Amino acid sequence: MPASGKFVASARTLGHKTANGFLALTHNGFALLGLVVAIAALTLISRPDLRQAGEAQLRQWLDQRHPQELAMAETPDDAQVQPVASDRATAANPKALPKEQAAVAYWLSKKYRVAPEPIAALVSAAYEQGKSNKLDPTLILAIMAIESSFNPFAQSTVGAQGLMQVMTSVHTDKYESFGGQHAAFDPVTNLKVGVKVLKECIARAGSIEGGLRYYVGAANLENDGGYAAKVLAEHQRLRLAAGLRAESLMTAKVAAPAAKAKPAAIATKDETAPAPATDLNTEPVASAIAPAATLALAQPGLNARRDATITRAEQVALADPKL
Repeated sequence: MPASGKFVASARTLGHKTANGFLALTHNGFALLGLVVAIAALTLISRPDLRQAGEAQLRQWLDQRHPQELAMAETPDDAQVQPVASDRATAANPKALPKEQAAVAYWLSKKYRVAPEPIAALVSAAYEQGKSNKLDPTLILAIMAIESSFNPFAQSTVGAQGLMQVMTSVHTDKYESFGGQHAAFDPVTNLKVGVKVLKECIARAGSIEGGLRYYVGAANLENDGGYAAKVLAEHQRLRLAAGLRAESLMTAKVAAPAAKAKPAAIATKDETAPAPATDLNTEPVASAIAPAATLALAQPGLNARRDATITRAEQVALADPKL
């Protein structure tokens, strides 16, 4: 056999043996792999803890491999970034307010022992709502002061809630545009809804004092327990605190309630009242306020009788359930 033939035969033999060896190695490798898989499967079946640990490791590995894809899957494309806590807070810098609003904010903060920042935000919102609804913003703030003392989570025994003690169950429709009834505990939302209710009450009664009687639910009662007088008195204090001229608000033409005889000193309060004092928290401003408010300041016991006679929520439930 020539040399070339021998070389070809040797190469063919070598290739054949190499292929057979590769096939044998592959066959044995697959057999070994199958044996390992079988052993691992039996181990995982008999040891659930190992299976769970392996699944956790595998999940962690996949999360690390695809962080961006997982983030996109968890967050919709149109999802908005959640604001930080300071953006959700109802607060403002009182120094950034106009001079009149800042004076009111600091006065309320000191009197009701509330931080000036949230009070500043409420004062600003009250002035905005007062302008858009053609109401005196200090009247709005006076109602908040008398109703809740600026506690946004206050609630009466029958459901009057929030800063302005709005009957949430009665005025559910007014909260729909704000996301539902839970918005009653958002200070600014409660203020806006309360202003709507107040405006309706004043339009219904034809006067400020009459509107306050409707607001407290005492329109059909013999008297409002001094509620309107307290609000009007606080309103005048706020105006003086803001450096404004106190003014007498229009009073409703309602029948005078039957009352016990008053001492002569009280009956002549308007004639003998002293000049307004500088301390607006404690002294009356009788020369600048409406007659009803003057009587409230002259008779400290009237406020106590109002609380003992009937509560605001009970008046709403008994007197005017449609309001």
